[in-house]
Amino acid sequence: MKPTERSIHERLSVNRYQTDETTNHIEVNQDYARATGLGKVLVAICPAHVYTENPDGSISVEYAACLECGTCTHVGGPELLTWHPPAGGAGVSYRHG
Repeated sequence: MKPTERSIHERLSVNRYQTDETTNHIEVNQDYARATGLGKVLVAICPAHVYTENPDGSISVEYAACLECGTCTHVGGPELLTWHPPAGGAGVSYRHG
């Protein structure tokens, strides 16, 4: 079976993740996200569903699920969020899939 014949879920499932349990590598500026409405955009565009909107309008971040694709960094720039690579080998290791 060619890699392109497998579902996206099947292809993503072969990646490996090393989670840094002590450091969140994504921080959302909650005030800016609310004021601009860009928090809702983060929720909508993240392919890994890292972001969720809470009832109070704040945005929760499940950083361990991050695919490190960078999509979120293009939504609102550094005013919206601070994103840096996970420390010391943590994060996603892509596998052929």
